Amino acid sequence: MDLRAALIRSTLDGTARVAPRLAGRMAGALFARPVARASQRPEEEPVMRRATRTELVLDGRRAVVHQWGDGVRPVLLMHGWQFRASRWSPLVTALTERGYSPVAFDAPGHGESPGRSTTIVEYRAIARRLHREHGRFAAVVGHSVGGLAAYYAVRGGVEADRLVAISAPSGMDTIAEGFRLGLGVGPWLRPALRRRVEEMFPDEPGLWDGFNATHRPEQLALPMLIVHDEEDDMIPAGESRRVAAVYGDRADLLITRGLGHRRVLADPRVVEAVLDFAAATDPVA
Repeated sequence: MDLRAALIRSTLDGTARVAPRLAGRMAGALFARPVARASQRPEEEPVMRRATRTELVLDGRRAVVHQWGDGVRPVLLMHGWQFRASRWSPLVTALTERGYSPVAFDAPGHGESPGRSTTIVEYRAIARRLHREHGRFAAVVGHSVGGLAAYYAVRGGVEADRLVAISAPSGMDTIAEGFRLGLGVGPWLRPALRRRVEEMFPDEPGLWDGFNATHRPEQLALPMLIVHDEEDDMIPAGESRRVAAVYGDRADLLITRGLGHRRVLADPRVVEAVLDFAAATDPVA
């Protein structure tokens, strides 16, 4: 038995019975904090060594940014939870060979960036800053939680010609339920976590619903490529099917098999599909 997990579970459930708002604040702090920081893999090192590395600061929080290419046709890459920018190495290599200029960042608490926590709101703030620096993106590509953040960022003012979401959840309810099941706590956590997240950002009413990939679909008129593996053990492929159904002809759905949640990023077929999609110029009907 994991004694730490058991202690967290008993503490949260016990607190929820007598002080639900306090339990919500405690759960919110855990929710925003990655359990582990992924290390760079040896095969990623040559790609990362070629990057121009800079750092941006937003409200005192720092994020490391990695850039390749000459700045022409920038593509924004948004990594997933407990992932890092270096996981994009296969796609970065392919994009630069096609004349694109990938831009990737390590969110706070991930990769090379300091800190211990982050939120999708922070992902969007970083994306907005990079949009101001690089201009309109040829594509915004996100993986996992980074895919959900990509929908949120493009709807929130980050301009792009195309959007790619890989292994992404459809919304925060899915993430919250996975978090709850991982902790093994009661159903009280879902509404408590929603309340806490909305309390953290009082200037953004309806924030929880706004995180959904399918929120206000009329606001996302750009073409989308939605990729998911049938055997994803973290986020069910049904999440992407649900999103694709909402966007109809605006979304191409690619379902793979045998890649899971992680290996999908480096699969040559997926990389080629993203390249072909980014390069397509057909207008939306």
